[in-house]
Amino acid sequence: MYDLSYFRNNLEAIARRLADRGYTLPEDIRRIDAERRAAITESEQLKAQLNAASREIAELRRAGADTTARQQALRETRARAAELESKAAALDEQFQRLLAGVPNLPHESVPAGRSSADNVEIRRWGEPRKFDFPPKAHWDLGPALGILDFERAAKITGARFAVYWDLGAKLERALINFFLDVHTKEHGYREVLPPFMVNSASLYGTGQLPKFAADLFKLEGADYFLIPTAEVPVTNLYREETLEMDALPISLCAYTPCFRSEAGSYGRDVRGIIRQHQFQKVELVKFARPDSSYQDLEKLTRDAEDVLERLGLPYRRVVLSTGDMGFASAKTYDLEVWLPGLNEYKEISSCSNFEAFQARRASIRARAGKKTEFVHTLNGSGLAVGLTWVAIVENYQQADGSVVIPQALRPYLGAEVIRGANLD
Repeated sequence: MYDLSYFRNNLEAIARRLADRGYTLPEDIRRIDAERRAAITESEQLKAQLNAASREIAELRRAGADTTARQQALRETRARAAELESKAAALDEQFQRLLAGVPNLPHESVPAGRSSADNVEIRRWGEPRKFDFPPKAHWDLGPALGILDFERAAKITGARFAVYWDLGAKLERALINFFLDVHTKEHGYREVLPPFMVNSASLYGTGQLPKFAADLFKLEGADYFLIPTAEVPVTNLYREETLEMDALPISLCAYTPCFRSEAGSYGRDVRGIIRQHQFQKVELVKFARPDSSYQDLEKLTRDAEDVLERLGLPYRRVVLSTGDMGFASAKTYDLEVWLPGLNEYKEISSCSNFEAFQARRASIRARAGKKTEFVHTLNGSGLAVGLTWVAIVENYQQADGSVVIPQALRPYLGAEVIRGANLD
């Protein structure tokens, strides 16, 4: 969401910057704003006339003159002014509804581009393993080891769900605990366990509504939605609150399941557990000072990278181009982990600075003395649990079909190797 005065006074400049995102500002915004301005101008002119006419009528009355005609004209002018005020208010409401669908402006450091093809690689860590046997994808490895079950998941729910068994389930749980321990004990985050359902005001605050309603699962008969990410409940913890500027940044982390309809994504990553309707994630969220939020973005991104490095998983960092950014983001880094089964890098974390875009929608301010301003909000996955599960199974697979557990996870898992029933 934008500052209304800034948006209206810089409409053309904003339209040019949004064009870098491949977004065309709706012509209705210009039309409605022009009509609103015209209504306000005419209303103010009529109010000035009303004031002058009122003074004139008062003087005529004192002089004993007949003011019947002037009073009738005054009533008509007053009715017209009220009509214009009502029209301006209705136009303003229309304007703000349209504005809610306008994406954030990209930060000046974001590379211009039309799609993911224009993203820019920043760095790489680790070398993809060279196997002396043909590596398998996780959708073959998991079922063969008896730790991943798609058929029973489809039976009890449907497509794009999975059942984890034995060390497969324990690996998922171990990753959650490992992530939370690293972020809370070493990276300075405070752990929070939020509700897994939110109301529409929360989804509006972080930018999922109204634009992305089709991506959400809504509960019938209630203003509750299953969360698409912990970003939504955690960011809204401070909705309609004023924080102390000296207390920023506030760094929070949360484990939650996440639920997405994946509307429009059919045909992409349909095999395995890369794109599921339900998955688990540990999310990092920061409430930052506006003058230091980009340093906080670098810190948050490094915190997510640190987890990948401790697990020995090769990855790369890319900065998204203007054409590939999320709706609410001003700048986003994607961390992409190497998956041998696909022979490519896949996104495992998106780390974004939304500047004041979400804070305006959710009314989250910070106070410094007598001055208050909107905070900057940031978030990133630290990490997506299912994708990390996939990356471990695929990168640490052995020729006999077993999977070696990274050293950092062994205390959590209580095992060094995952073997199937048919393996010694």
